[in-house]
Order: sequence, then structure tokens, then C-alpha cells
Amino acid sequence: MLTLFFATFSAAFMATVPPGLLNLNAAKISVEKGKSNGIIFSLGVSTMVVIQAYIAVLISKFLYRNPEVIVWLQKAALVVFAFFAIYFFVKARKEKDLPRQMVEVRRRNSYLKGMVLASLNFLTIPYYSALNAMWNASGWIDFKFWDIAVFILSAGCGTFSVLYLYTVYFTKLDSRTNAFSKNSNYVLAVLMVVLLVITLIRVFYT
Repeated sequence: MLTLFFATFSAAFMATVPPGLLNLNAAKISVEKGKSNGIIFSLGVSTMVVIQAYIAVLISKFLYRNPEVIVWLQKAALVVFAFFAIYFFVKARKEKDLPRQMVEVRRRNSYLKGMVLASLNFLTIPYYSALNAMWNASGWIDFKFWDIAVFILSAGCGTFSVLYLYTVYFTKLDSRTNAFSKNSNYVLAVLMVVLLVITLIRVFYT
């Protein structure tokens, strides 16, 4: 359980660290409306991540019970990983110091604001679905109540911890955000290449 928690927490933490829609809006709300509102917004985001992680587990469970579907998805993943490897590399090379855009949210409830914006992130479900499948193959998780509970809660906690840091320490991190964003694109490009190689091995040599 501890291994599952820290592995999922770390994966959620790393996925949320690069500057994006959610963490920058958490910082923006903190600056404009106070840190308490930024934290409430972060809780809303984390709640939606928990829901999305649970949906991801259900998808992963379906794929586990229908292995013939996985073969086709692995072949499709080859194209996807190759595309994103090129995309992130080109983006890192061409990225300039452009002004960062943040969504202006006017609803009164910061918690609901977080849930609404988090629901717009369509990459969360496939990310945690793939993560769940990976942990299952490693023997760290099974499709049991407590395993699923630890998985989805650690995903929410990992996300909240990053948003909390952005909420509280954004003014200190702001000057380094652009450089980090550029470097994170290189990291993501390398990660896509690694996933591409692993998938190639699994498709053609297993």
C-alpha cells in the first residue's frame, strides 16, 4: 500500500508540476482573492482528479479483461508516442517568452471553479488509466477496493500538493517558470521516446 501510494503520488506530482491551466490559475486566484481561495480552488481540482482517476481505473479494468483490445491500442500508441515526441521537441526548440494565458473565472465558488477547470483536462483519464495498467503489471495494484482507494486518493493528494505550492510560493517561482516550461518539454519529449521504445518491444517481441 505504501509503495502504491508513493508511486502514484510521485506520478501525479510530476504530471502537475509543469506550468499549465490549473496551477497558474491556482496562483492567479491566490494573488487576486487570497491564499485561502487558492487552496479551496486547488481542493476542487484535486476532487475532480480523484473522480477522473476512478474512471481511469474502470477503463484499465475493462482493458485488463479484454486483452485483445490492448494489442490494437499498443499499435495505435506507437503513432501517438511518436507524434508527441516530435511535438514536444519542436515546442521546446521554438518556445519563446510569450505571455502566459490564464482563464478568467467569475463564479463565486472557488471549489466549483477548480472542478470545472479540471474537468476540461482531457488527458487526465488516459494518463491515470495507463498508470494503473503499469502498476497492475508491476504487481503493485489489484482491482480491489483498498487498492483502488489508495490509487485515486494518492492521485488527488499529489495534484493538490503541487497546486498548494503554486498557491503559496508562486511569486518566488514566477521568474523561473518560462525556463522550467521549456526544459519540461524536452523531458516530455524524451519520455515519449522511452515509451515508444517500450511499446515497440512489447508489440513485436512479446
